[in-house]
Amino acid sequence: MNQRINSILSCLVVIGFTISFSSTLGAQKTNVLFIPVDDLKPMLGAYGDPLIKTPNIDRLAKSGTVFLNTSCQQAICGPSRASLLTGMYPDYTQVWDLRTKMRDINSDILTIPQYFKNQGYITAGVGKTFDNRCVDNGQDMDKPSWSIPYLKVNSKKYANPEVNSAWEKAEKLVAGQKFKVNYMRAKAISNLGGPMCRPSNESMEVPDDTYADGANAIAAVRMLERLSKAEAPFFLSVGFSKPHLPFVAPKKYWDLYSKEDITLAAFPNRAKNSPDIAYKGNSLGEISSYSDIPEQGPLSTEKQKELIHGYMAATSYMDAQVGVLLDKLEALGLQDNTVVILWGDHGFHLGDHGLWTKHTNFEQAVRSPLIISSPHGFSANKNNTPTEFVDIFPTLCELTNLEIPAHLPGKSLVPLMEDPNTSLRFAALSQYPRGGRRMGYSLRSERFRYVKWLQMNYKTGERTGRLIAAELYDYENDPLETVNQFSNPYYKEVVKAFENEFKKRNIAQLN
Repeated sequence: MNQRINSILSCLVVIGFTISFSSTLGAQKTNVLFIPVDDLKPMLGAYGDPLIKTPNIDRLAKSGTVFLNTSCQQAICGPSRASLLTGMYPDYTQVWDLRTKMRDINSDILTIPQYFKNQGYITAGVGKTFDNRCVDNGQDMDKPSWSIPYLKVNSKKYANPEVNSAWEKAEKLVAGQKFKVNYMRAKAISNLGGPMCRPSNESMEVPDDTYADGANAIAAVRMLERLSKAEAPFFLSVGFSKPHLPFVAPKKYWDLYSKEDITLAAFPNRAKNSPDIAYKGNSLGEISSYSDIPEQGPLSTEKQKELIHGYMAATSYMDAQVGVLLDKLEALGLQDNTVVILWGDHGFHLGDHGLWTKHTNFEQAVRSPLIISSPHGFSANKNNTPTEFVDIFPTLCELTNLEIPAHLPGKSLVPLMEDPNTSLRFAALSQYPRGGRRMGYSLRSERFRYVKWLQMNYKTGERTGRLIAAELYDYENDPLETVNQFSNPYYKEVVKAFENEFKKRNIAQLN
């Protein structure tokens, strides 16, 4: 590992001191520290959670803007990241699953780091930025995006050697077999490996760098040290994998929480009048692929609390690594010249609606954390205006004094950073497919969410279809989404307003 890091950093030195500083940047030489986090929902102190311990993300929030109502474009890793990193909707990228490679569909598509590289930036990455299943060979992590080879630190998923041994044996047993979806492969490994293979959580007395996030933080710190000496500005992406399953973290982060303080989801049921298509087929979702989880629910109260405990521990562990980055940024004197952006690629259900996954259009899956701290004199604030992941590309351009590419559909969030009372749009768009010919489009305003499920062949470019079902949730009166109000005459005008918005966007229209 160290040999690969040293090799890449040596490359960085050469590039960093030979690349010319683009004239388009003028006197403003603003760096970007880009922090993607896997499966991070807004269960953070900065978002008002009273129990979670995230002091470092909260520290970042106090110096920036917390976007309270941000929607990912699709609540699953690959499509969400492909959309955010190109500033284009999934219907344009055509990445709706974890098998399609982004540039196989759009070879000339422009990514955020690629654009910054073209503008004279050194672009580098550590950890998980793109989903490796949706770019090139899964190793280069979209080669056109990076000035230097992308760094992925090898690390075991579990600290327990018995678990890793069972995992490795099961991996060999399924080698060469074809599975329709990743879930089936994971479940096969769990079944073959026995109870010690692929547990849903782990708590052991180990250093932070035992797991990938801690090791990636160390590598990123070393990279920051080199980047701080370069003539050109940098765009550094440091992607963290926790709190994605499995919920593993050093024991000290588990010890931050008491089981007695952990409460179960307030509404573990399906919403009244909600359609079946709104839910993941297996109510437990992806978590059922782990060896200590049954195929079907319900889960015991003890197991539910254990899983929530694990998610919280993994979140606090990841937060500590964010702190390592922020501390190094300050130690190097870079905080006054660096935009820091932290985002979770989508939310995650922790038992609400009976779900333990993402893969839906419900609030807990779609609503995602987004925090931007800029050195350009913006006051810290919180904003509830509906925002989208496609807004990040133009926002970073404006914050770094770069021209915003004309093809981007998103809107810069800088006006919201300047004035929290500014309105940007009526509603934010998200979507989720069910199979090859069913798509659910969702619009989230400040108060409501409206979802339309259509039968259509979206993969061939169709954007109209037959209505299967619709949903409407009123978060002012029903924050837990307990009742689908679509058929309630009281909300007739609300539905009409959302239909007008869909019409403006030219999507979710009926044949």
